Amino acid sequence: MELRNKTVIITGASSGIGEAAAILFAAEGANVVLGARRQGELERIATQVTKDGGNAAFLAGDVTDETYAIALTALAQEEFGGLDGAFNNAGVMGEMGPVDKMDARNWNAVIAANLTGAFFSAKAQVPALKARGGGSLVFTGSFVGVSNGGMPGMGAYAASKAGLVGLVQSLASDLAAEGIRVNALLPGGTRTAMAGDDPGTHSFIAGLHPMKRMAAPAEIAQAALFLLSDRASFMTGAPMAVDGGIGVRLV
Repeated sequence: MELRNKTVIITGASSGIGEAAAILFAAEGANVVLGARRQGELERIATQVTKDGGNAAFLAGDVTDETYAIALTALAQEEFGGLDGAFNNAGVMGEMGPVDKMDARNWNAVIAANLTGAFFSAKAQVPALKARGGGSLVFTGSFVGVSNGGMPGMGAYAASKAGLVGLVQSLASDLAAEGIRVNALLPGGTRTAMAGDDPGTHSFIAGLHPMKRMAAPAEIAQAALFLLSDRASFMTGAPMAVDGGIGVRLV
């Protein structure tokens, strides 16, 4: 029970890594506060958590809206008395293509979801963690944009994820003395909706990894659990790769 009696926000919780994290964190004793855009999926997952004996609350909304980040944090405090951590996992891939042919609307949408949304989340969550006397924030980054992992056609996504690591490291420096740890999780290719459902695409992505496979969402959720738990008590500001070795190959 790594997260017994702790309250944790999970964004991007309606599918994939976020859904796996919701099920895992609740099984490890956490009160989970689920956020994503799809109300029906959040309700389904919260119902499953409750059926399995856990505690869950949810609120649908868009992480690019600052008022949503504030409301999600307030929900954690109202339902469970405070906030101990967050897995800020929401993000988008956007349209792929060369930067010189990219529509500015795509650039702005990706940066808003992946980087500005993370800023809004942290801005709302940090005061709640301070009120609790400390805690842990984990943000989902990517090998893309770090460790020479920039991939062709992914300029907006790579820029947003590289910027996220910079934000995480700055937050970690600002907050360490107050007992708040901040880390980035850098998954490799993972079998989620973002990766599509084409077997040929999955085979290509798997082949980029030295382990010759993609991750299951539950594997990434386990790494997030570690960073949120007391086992990672001396870790902050770390971009932690959980990438099947692809970062090593691309260096």
